[in-house]
Amino acid sequence: MDYALITGASKGIGKAVAEELARRKFGLLLVARSEDALKQTAGELGARYGVEVDWLALDLSTADAAQKVYDWCMAKGYAVQALVNNAGYGLSGPFEKYSLEEHANMMQLNMGTLVGLTRLFLPAMRNQSRAYIMNIASSAAYQAVPLLSLYAATKSFVLSFSRGLHQELRSGTVSVTCISPGATDTDFPNRAQLGEKGMKTAEKFNMTPSAVASLAVRAMLAGRSEVVVGLVNKVGALMAWLLPKSLVERTAMKIYE
Repeated sequence: MDYALITGASKGIGKAVAEELARRKFGLLLVARSEDALKQTAGELGARYGVEVDWLALDLSTADAAQKVYDWCMAKGYAVQALVNNAGYGLSGPFEKYSLEEHANMMQLNMGTLVGLTRLFLPAMRNQSRAYIMNIASSAAYQAVPLLSLYAATKSFVLSFSRGLHQELRSGTVSVTCISPGATDTDFPNRAQLGEKGMKTAEKFNMTPSAVASLAVRAMLAGRSEVVVGLVNKVGALMAWLLPKSLVERTAMKIYE
């Protein structure tokens, strides 16, 4: 069976991507922190779509997380055809609001673990007739976002890394797709500690995780390099490129003040 490894798979976009791939008869390897949520998701998707599902409860913000996931797959004999680097979170507010450890944990999850999993699984994926890597960035990747400064910077890294790797691998069997969602109906606003103004703005443009996942999986299987999800977010990315950066950044900051 072809397996898809999905991080952050217990809820939100990760869970929705897992369901989209199960519908296409991929076996599922689900990784997230919450053991109870993973058990429930694995049971639901396995029963509904008749595919093999396994799960690993793990904190992916630690430096050795990628190696632990890889070792688990090797011990179980799972050949990963699709790697979905979805796990991530943000911290909103002034940069100094958070400790160095809090910032470092977010950077490790959003960037370090993503790079680690990609590096560890890529050699075997290159030997397959077709394989896929999906990296989840954000519409925030296209501009600096004051009061969400470090989160936006981590997602800019994901976007740039994905673009470069897509070109490196374009003549082979592995495609790399970067998905940049905007406001989505997930737990992100609560985890990021968005203020009331930011919450209300997000609610106006929220997409459902299933809508994002449907577009993301189609783009991945088509081998597309980069997709900004949602018309409003596409326009925003274009405006961030066309307009003066200082204007775009001041406008973005007003959302989170």
